[in-house]
Amino acid sequence: MRKRLTLVLTALAALGVSLSALAMKLPSRPRKTHAPLVLTAPAWQSGTYWANFDHNLLVDFADLAHFRAADRRLGPPAPGADRVVFLGDSITEGWKLRKSFPGKPYINRGISGQTTSQMLLRFRQDVIDLHPKVVVILGGTNDLAGNAGPVTLRQVEGNLESMAQLGRANGIAVVLCSLLPTVHYWWHPQVPNPAHRIAVLNRWIQAYAAKHHDVYVNYYAVMKNAAGGLQHSLSPDGVHPSPAGYAVMAPLAEAGIEAALKRAHR
Repeated sequence: MRKRLTLVLTALAALGVSLSALAMKLPSRPRKTHAPLVLTAPAWQSGTYWANFDHNLLVDFADLAHFRAADRRLGPPAPGADRVVFLGDSITEGWKLRKSFPGKPYINRGISGQTTSQMLLRFRQDVIDLHPKVVVILGGTNDLAGNAGPVTLRQVEGNLESMAQLGRANGIAVVLCSLLPTVHYWWHPQVPNPAHRIAVLNRWIQAYAAKHHDVYVNYYAVMKNAAGGLQHSLSPDGVHPSPAGYAVMAPLAEAGIEAALKRAHR
């Protein structure tokens, strides 16, 4: 028995040596390499953008200073004017409202990088005190990206609910917008694919708006691709709309505003 075992081990050892020698003579196959996905930050997020963002979180969390002077200069709306405030993050800030809605008294109060917590804190200054007829609220994607730390969906929902309540309590008709689709936050690549959480949050927003007779604007349904991301033809980076993206959003927003104004004038 021991002799057989010795013979087997000897044969295996010899086979191993011969195979090793053969492997050394064989040409090695080149390994397949895949080019890394490189996403370039928009020009407005270059330089000291993130350093300033982090600094503001410490000294002025809601960035109330951003629009303080502009709000004071704006003054009350003209008699008979249907002022509308667009409140949001960089998606709103980058929207050229005068081009999309020429001649309309629409006010842009979007601040890049902001979460719904920050939007809620400045709601009085940047919305209520401007006395609009309608507020268009688009926010939540930066919450899911973790811009101000980890949050639950319920916390985001609570912030949106509080803003809607503040609007209605002050005679402002509320338009709640769906989050835009995306599958990747390139500035926080460690965040898992947010497509599912975005879909869940959008269903909540739609249901909440229906329950409380607010207007819901569904950008998501017409802008997403099969993977749940933003269509390449509508965005340069998978998160922010291009001019073509805003061209899709504008008539949806306008229809929502008109529906809200009808409710406001009842």
